[in-house]
Amino acid sequence: MATIHNSNTACCTIPTVVPKDKYQEKGEYKPFGPFKKAYIVGNPSSGKAIIGVYDIFGYWPQTLQGADILAETLDALVVYPDFLDGQPWDTNNFPPKTDESKEKLGEFFKGVANVTERVKNVGELADKLKADGAKFVGTIGFCWGAKVVTVAATTGKTDCAVSIHPAFLDVKDAENSKVPIAVFPSKDEPVEEYEKIIKSLSTKPFASKNAYKLYSNMHHGWDVYGTAVTFYKGVIAG
Repeated sequence: MATIHNSNTACCTIPTVVPKDKYQEKGEYKPFGPFKKAYIVGNPSSGKAIIGVYDIFGYWPQTLQGADILAETLDALVVYPDFLDGQPWDTNNFPPKTDESKEKLGEFFKGVANVTERVKNVGELADKLKADGAKFVGTIGFCWGAKVVTVAATTGKTDCAVSIHPAFLDVKDAENSKVPIAVFPSKDEPVEEYEKIIKSLSTKPFASKNAYKLYSNMHHGWDVYGTAVTFYKGVIAG
């Protein structure tokens, strides 16, 4: 895979926030498709499915709560696979402070967090969901996961992508996108690249279905499920 350049320094410098209260999730973990483990919640008979891609730290209470919100609000089946196969990046080693840690993070992105390979996984899962009866398969991703779902939008396997505080912003992904995209960056993402992405998406035949909002008062790492729900409803409605 080609080297991915991250123009967002906040992505790799802001420490993670460990939640004080543990959310009681409504779904369950079980094998699904090519994955040994996935968090699954929602209505499998609705004809609507959403694939979620977490950030490099794996499953967190906020992520699971968001999955539950999407499932209930959209009456959809929501699947959050364990893309990192039980090997998320250690929050205690972030941001990496030593050359050794930085090198290990680089290897992490070449290995289990390889975007190209994870995009293939998204395609495999989308195929399975559609074979199981889903008429609509959307995606949502955070930080690193946002890169995965945005690139997956160029394959034609999924029906839309929601990108929240995305890492590795690249207008080329927008140029190659085959489906509607929602882009919700924070104040820490590169505004210049974001504006290029908006301009590119505005030329697409599905331009009216795209969604964009710069959350200029929010830091990298927050999420915005309410806005995502509105976007999904618009795409699903056609």
